[in-house]
Amino acid sequence: MSVNLQSAAALPVQALAWLGGQGTRAIAALVFLGIALPPLGELLKPYVTEAIFFLLCISFMRVDLAALREHLRRPAIVLAATAWTTLGVPLVSGLGYHAFGLDARSPDLFLALMLQAVASPMMAAPALAAVMGLDATLVLVTLVTCTALVPFTAPLFAYAFFGNALTLSPLGLGFKLAAILAGSLLVASAIRWSVGASAIRKYRSEIDGFNILILFVFVSAVMGSVGDSLWADPLRTMELALSAFSVFFALLGVTALIFRRLGHQRAFALGMMVSQRNMGLMLAATDGVLPGATWLYFALSQFPIYLSPLLLKPIVGRLPKAETPAIETGDA
Repeated sequence: MSVNLQSAAALPVQALAWLGGQGTRAIAALVFLGIALPPLGELLKPYVTEAIFFLLCISFMRVDLAALREHLRRPAIVLAATAWTTLGVPLVSGLGYHAFGLDARSPDLFLALMLQAVASPMMAAPALAAVMGLDATLVLVTLVTCTALVPFTAPLFAYAFFGNALTLSPLGLGFKLAAILAGSLLVASAIRWSVGASAIRKYRSEIDGFNILILFVFVSAVMGSVGDSLWADPLRTMELALSAFSVFFALLGVTALIFRRLGHQRAFALGMMVSQRNMGLMLAATDGVLPGATWLYFALSQFPIYLSPLLLKPIVGRLPKAETPAIETGDA
C-alpha cells in the first residue's frame, strides 16, 4: 500500500518534469491553447497579477548570483544595453508614435504600444536566449538592471507621453511596480535561503513544468478574447497582429544593429531581450484595467514572443559561434 501511495505521489512530480522538458514547444503551444479555450481565459483573467507575481518569484529564485557578479565587474556593455532598453526604446517610441499622430488617431493602441515600450524585458529572456544558444549571461544581467529601474523610468515616461490614457497615476504605477518586484524578490530570496541553490538546480525540470503551468494562467487570460475578436472584426485583429510582429522585429533588428560591434551572437541576444517586453508586469501594475483594444494588442503580441525561439533558432545557428558562459535561469 505504501509503495502504491508513493508511486501515486510521484506522478505529479514526474508530470511536471515531463512538461518542463518540452521547452519552447510547450511555450509556443500555450498561445494556441489560450485561444482555443476562451471560457478558461475569462475564468483566469482576474488572476493575472497573481500569475505574474509567481512567475517573477520563480525567475528571481533561479538567478545565478555568481554569473551576475561576474558581468557586473565589467559594466560598460550592461550599462549601454540598459540605457537603450529603459530610456532609448520608450523615448524613440513615444516621439515616433506622436509624430505619426497615433495618440490622437488610436489612443487605445497608443497606450498599448507605450506600455510595451516602457516595460522591462521579460524574465523569460535569459532562458529563451540559452535555449537558442545565445549569451544568456549578458541578457540576465541587463534584465536585472532594467527591472530594477522600471519603477522609476515607467512613471517618467507616463508623465511625458500617456496623458489621461492611463487610469492609474504615473506615481501609482511606479509604486505598484516597485511593490510587485520587491515582493517577488523577497519571496524568492526566502525560498532560495530555505531550500538552497542546489535543490533548485536539482529540480530544474520540475520547476520548469510548474513555471509553464503558471504561464498558462497568464497566457489564457490575455489570449481568451482573441478568437471572438477575430470573428467579430477580422481586419482589425489582423492589423493589430501585424503591428505586434512589426514592433517585435523592429526592436530586435534595431538593437542588433546598434550593438553589432559586440559580435553577431551578443547583438542578437540583446535584440531578442529588448523585443521581448514584460507586458504582463504592466498588466499586473495596472490591475488589468485597460481598454479592450489595449488588451487585444497585448494578447496578439504574445505570438512573436513565444514563437520566436522556434522561428529564429535556425538563423541563430548560422551566426558565428562565440564562447559564452552558461547560466541557470527560469522563464517568466
